Amino acid sequence: MLIEQKQAVLLVIDVQEKLLPAIHEADRLHRRLAWLLGASRDLGLPVVFSEQYPRGLGHTMASLRSLAPDAPVVEKVHFSCVAAGCLPKSAMTRQQFVLCGMESHVCVLQTALDLLSLGKAVFVVADAIGSRHALDHQLALERLRTAGAHIVTREMVLFELLRQAGTERFKAASKAWLQGDQP
Repeated sequence: MLIEQKQAVLLVIDVQEKLLPAIHEADRLHRRLAWLLGASRDLGLPVVFSEQYPRGLGHTMASLRSLAPDAPVVEKVHFSCVAAGCLPKSAMTRQQFVLCGMESHVCVLQTALDLLSLGKAVFVVADAIGSRHALDHQLALERLRTAGAHIVTREMVLFELLRQAGTERFKAASKAWLQGDQP
């Protein structure tokens, strides 16, 4: 199954001011999330941001919010966005969810498992999720794969949304997202 732009939504989970610094390789994750958000925006993939208890953990990183300033931001105290019932109806009508953010073994995992239980196709972007500890991240990916989530990379998302080379859209995306140093 490929990611379909008209059926998918990018869900950016809990990339918040007070939590990001505690994440393993936080700077690298931040750069990769910015890459994924920018590419998704350019290719017309809708975006939703979630925030876990923002009064305590702060809000989504401003540098990421600025890449999708019109995207809804939902608040939650449940770890799963589904259990919190906070996702916009416009997102829930989509059949595919592309997940990124943190933490891999908590909010990303629980949201993915709940989306799978609703019959949604879930694509977890392995190089755009993170946890405080590498082992938690690794075991979350193994559990997600076993549960039926599609484990993908940022480039997989990009190329699946593009579908073909040789178009103006491909040339623009290639220039913007595939040339030079990559995070």
